[in-house]
Amino acid sequence: MSGAERHMRTEWHARVECAGKVAGAGFLVAPGTVLTCAHVALDRGPLTVSFPQRPGSPAVPARVVAHGDWKGGPTDPGDLAVLELAEEVTIAPAALAPAATAHGDRKLVAYGFPAHWDEGTFAECRTTGPDLVAGEWIQLEAWSGYGQPLAAGFSGAAVVLAETGEVVGMVTAAAGAKGVLSGRMMPTDVIERHWPALAGLVPAPGSAPGARRRLRGLVERAVRTGLDCDPVRLYTDAAGDLDPPPPPTGFDSLWSAAWFVQGELDDPDTAARFADRLESLLAPPAVRRNRAPDWAPILIELSHSGAGEDLVRVEVSAYSGGRRHPVASDTVPYARLRVCVQEGIEAAFLRLTPGADELVAFALPRDWLDWPVDRWESDAEDDTPLGLALPVVVTDHVRRRARTRHALTRAWNRLDSRTGARVHRVACGCPGKPSELRLALLESDPCLAGFAAAPDPARTSEHFKTSLTAPAPAIVWSRRGCGESDGCGDGCPGSVFLDELDAHVSRVTPAELPRTVLSLRRTAETEDEHWARDIQLLWDDPRCFEDPHEEAAHLRSPVARTLPRPAVHHDRLPAADPRSTVA
Repeated sequence: MSGAERHMRTEWHARVECAGKVAGAGFLVAPGTVLTCAHVALDRGPLTVSFPQRPGSPAVPARVVAHGDWKGGPTDPGDLAVLELAEEVTIAPAALAPAATAHGDRKLVAYGFPAHWDEGTFAECRTTGPDLVAGEWIQLEAWSGYGQPLAAGFSGAAVVLAETGEVVGMVTAAAGAKGVLSGRMMPTDVIERHWPALAGLVPAPGSAPGARRRLRGLVERAVRTGLDCDPVRLYTDAAGDLDPPPPPTGFDSLWSAAWFVQGELDDPDTAARFADRLESLLAPPAVRRNRAPDWAPILIELSHSGAGEDLVRVEVSAYSGGRRHPVASDTVPYARLRVCVQEGIEAAFLRLTPGADELVAFALPRDWLDWPVDRWESDAEDDTPLGLALPVVVTDHVRRRARTRHALTRAWNRLDSRTGARVHRVACGCPGKPSELRLALLESDPCLAGFAAAPDPARTSEHFKTSLTAPAPAIVWSRRGCGESDGCGDGCPGSVFLDELDAHVSRVTPAELPRTVLSLRRTAETEDEHWARDIQLLWDDPRCFEDPHEEAAHLRSPVARTLPRPAVHHDRLPAADPRSTVA
């Protein structure tokens, strides 16, 4: 650790002034909260707090918001005051530790403001023993017979483990008698007794200090580098299923969110996930730019409800940080389907990892795979087609079976090393035998199957089914396709589609296909009769949809268990058929 970094770790030492005069010390425990002694702050006039270890920083007005019911005498318990700053400071708060870690002849350091030392000075000490005095204090003695002893002006100072920088208590008194180099501190567990809001910031004895230091260091780096990060989204992404939602008012800072996960939650894994997400955001830009997209999918599962021809079962989940977060589940009539999907997507965005690449994936029954879901409106207030705002892909419910996903995972692992997407062409006029296509997909390892015709014509439907089950990692076709029932001549729109597709994806990594199709859709929107105007991408990298905390979630999902039914005839769908495109 550099000298500058060591200095930044001690900026939380505070000087408390009353009516313009130094009254004692304190220490920052949250971005807007300082602890000090009650006899330093109570009934002493207007309070201000400054941080001498950050020279030039202005004093901040403060007020007492809680105290330990101190009665006013030097031996009365509860000599604690909690100060709320008028505004939060961008200083890393102190890290706390159990007082039990202070014993065993370990050097302790306090930073106070005795007479003639307005800028502050250090005193070295140790604990006399582990027993509490009157159930309230731990006795301190000087580390050596020379140097600055504890004295008036050290009241409220943090008592710090010299080797780790963690706070184990607060100085409340010094002996005062000449030649007596001792004093007292209120240990962290007693501070917590007097101010329960500190609960959780003081780890239990035996808990892992490395995890605390890691999270603290990451937040310090984020603040120091000015990381653009939404603390609410970061917490929501890391939170477990049993963790509470973020506070209604959100978090004032990244520090506030870090203290929340460390102090308010019972599950230590949440703090670890929070740290992992933050560390990924702090990765060097060059490293992150060269990686495959860190897709954060929003999965929309639609299926026949089984309760009536006019009803659709809808389930929406957000995948982030290797976990699945269900956000919506409902059975709705066709007329409300798009609104239900819009609301589900909006809710899912709250669970995505900040900075990850959003991907909207529709899991559909096989007879619905040609639905123009990319043309559905993005929002009730925004009629921009969803596929022009975000990467939108589809996949087949059947491909979510364990065996198929195992094969797909193996295929995608091989594709990680590819620099381009190889297309296996399925022509419209003479597609060949489905068995030949299956062999080609299994042995030649192409990245995607490209169809010159839409998947529903009789001459290509079996080939499409073969591509789904082989399985091809990605399948691309045009919903317009080639409408000819026999072979086509020059200028066939299906052949043009395959030629253009091959040219556009030959240098694109398979992981980038959703973004490439997004770009093609945007270009097609500005050009009449563009070859990619009705492009449909079936793409599902199973590694983006893993949840180690919910094995085989798709097998337990009502949507995944639903088997495709015979296609619903167009003339039996109501006027609000969700397959229709926007105007």
